[in-house]
Amino acid sequence: MDFRQLRYFATVADTLSFSRAAEQLHMSQPPLSQQIKLLEEDLGVQLFERTRRVVRLTEPGRLFYEQAQDILRRYEDARELCALSRDGRAGKLRVAFTASVPMFEAFPRLLRAFRQAYPRVDLDLRHLSTGEQLQALEADEIDIGFLRPSHAFRAPGSIEVVPLWSDELVLAVSADHRLANSDAAPTLMDLAREDFILFPQALGCGLFEHITTLATQAGFAPRIVQEVRENSTTLALVAANMGISIVPSIYEGTKPPGVVFKWITNAPTQSRIVMVTRVRPGNASVPLFAEQAARIVAADPPH
Repeated sequence: MDFRQLRYFATVADTLSFSRAAEQLHMSQPPLSQQIKLLEEDLGVQLFERTRRVVRLTEPGRLFYEQAQDILRRYEDARELCALSRDGRAGKLRVAFTASVPMFEAFPRLLRAFRQAYPRVDLDLRHLSTGEQLQALEADEIDIGFLRPSHAFRAPGSIEVVPLWSDELVLAVSADHRLANSDAAPTLMDLAREDFILFPQALGCGLFEHITTLATQAGFAPRIVQEVRENSTTLALVAANMGISIVPSIYEGTKPPGVVFKWITNAPTQSRIVMVTRVRPGNASVPLFAEQAARIVAADPPH
């Protein structure tokens, strides 16, 4: 049995007429009758009762017809899915992001818009650091990355970078810290003797590189007393007065009680969120996602 015979059988069962079925199938009646006979021989049952005036399904034919309809529907669904995947409108898209990216209001709006436009594309979302994303992109383990690179970041020629949003790096101190109630904005040199809570350098974190570069430019190396991967944990430790940190200002809305944010003066503290893809992506859904991102950014441009 093949799909051709299955389609022939379903058409005869739909019309209960070999002549009308032959017309719909654009073939003559004798070859159609021969194919149905071969199908019956293969199944070992009679599918139709035939007289000169009437064609009706037998009980085995009725049961087989129910299954045949389901098989043909699934086959057509599979054909459609293949066609959609060729254009990127179906399949899987692997998207990675750093911890602060979901806090930008435009990011969930982008995911929602893409899912609505392309419901047959499954989004595989992963939380990775900037360095981990760049490695995964080169290894073809992700398709798109949302990362927070350092100011010194220079993308290799194989990676395309699209600026999206930005915020500022701010000082986070406990409410009883000496700088918490100062009217003057702190400078980086005011932090030279402080204990720092930062991301681990080993993760290839763009935020870590940005902060340590700022400190180096100010003439000191941060004294790191605790490495923490999540900024929510960082802020909890700051609230406990275990050290200070420098974090993206996007965390202003989620900082815990006991933490004060202070703007840092006389330093390049602007931090960027960028989207990265391979210049020649192997996944056809990538350009569709990039188009959605461009629309979102046009409504909420980088600043």
